[in-house]
Amino acid sequence: MTTDPTADPLASIYRYRPIDGRLSTSGQPSVKQLTAIADAGFRVIINLALHDDARYSLPDEPGAVTGLGLSYVHIPVQFAAPQITDLHAFVNAMDANIDEKLWVHCAANIRVSAFLGLYRVIRQGWKPDPAFELMHGLWQPDAAWSVFIDSALASLKS
Repeated sequence: MTTDPTADPLASIYRYRPIDGRLSTSGQPSVKQLTAIADAGFRVIINLALHDDARYSLPDEPGAVTGLGLSYVHIPVQFAAPQITDLHAFVNAMDANIDEKLWVHCAANIRVSAFLGLYRVIRQGWKPDPAFELMHGLWQPDAAWSVFIDSALASLKS
């Protein structure tokens, strides 16, 4: 996806993907990019990344986000070991902010793309193939994520 960053200030955000008029996803935005997100009318930031690695996080993302007048939800998902409780927290955060303009990110839009696919199936009734189109355009799940996704989808059938 190539976008002119001068036409869209959000386009320079790592792995930015506009989903619809209410939802966008990405990798980790910078503090300056958080300002662009706020200026674009987003009201809630949901972060699925950890805060413990300076390569993939900001020194004080909660403070930066709330300082811009946005709500901040942090659901720290261990990349090597996603948990069903993380997914439940994500579904609850999405549901609680259903009427808000949402920006969901992690370090590289990998956790987000998987969780969004699951959300689409679980809450929005999508079929799995279109629900996971964003994910498959960004990455192919490793063994841990494949088991996690399969388990979450199987739990819907029980």
